[in-house]
Amino acid sequence: MENTYRILLAEDEPKLSQVIQDELARQGYQADVAYDGLIAEKLFKQHTYALVLLDINLPYKNGLALCKEFREHNKNVPIIMLTALGELSDKMDAFNLGADDYIVKPFHFDELFARIKVFLKRSDTAAEGGEKIVVADMEIDMENKMVTRSGKSISLTAKEFALLVLLSRNKGKVISKHDILEKVWELSFDTGTNTIEVYISFLRNKIDKPFEVKLIHTKPGFGYYVRETALS
Repeated sequence: MENTYRILLAEDEPKLSQVIQDELARQGYQADVAYDGLIAEKLFKQHTYALVLLDINLPYKNGLALCKEFREHNKNVPIIMLTALGELSDKMDAFNLGADDYIVKPFHFDELFARIKVFLKRSDTAAEGGEKIVVADMEIDMENKMVTRSGKSISLTAKEFALLVLLSRNKGKVISKHDILEKVWELSFDTGTNTIEVYISFLRNKIDKPFEVKLIHTKPGFGYYVRETALS
């Protein structure tokens, strides 16, 4: 079977976790289910996962604490938060702790599995051998998934890295939100959330805030672009 990914599903709602697990199995994925945070923590330490689906409101140890811990142990594994908490502050907390994506319950299963496939496809795509993207004093090492600016290493999540690569490969070209959704999230529809704005904000904090010259710019009403100077 083509898909051999192992996924950790941490979800304390039995019916929901069973539906997700059944669909993952149907699509050829191996899913380990944890009904509380302590079990999820134990499984994560025992196995190597291609992706983590993580509910926030878990018994004994909540998903935010687990997200922080998982990210400290593995900076590359994609983490998708599943939660009924839909406020912007909740999303910002999750992203700050290293989450790559955030889906609010109730959600459409088509959207969930579309996002899962995006992350798994990206992690399975061979890196372009030795390719480096350079913008001003920023260098992106595609093979090793590393970003440096003025020689300083910058740690990015998988989604932040993908977004930065898209903008940097199109240096000077304005990329619309629709194109970002399609090329980074591989979604052909607008989910109605402000996810892109949140990720741009995180990138700016990491890529631009510590430096005098800003590389990430907004063209209001059109989209975002990377360039040493803003478009006039």
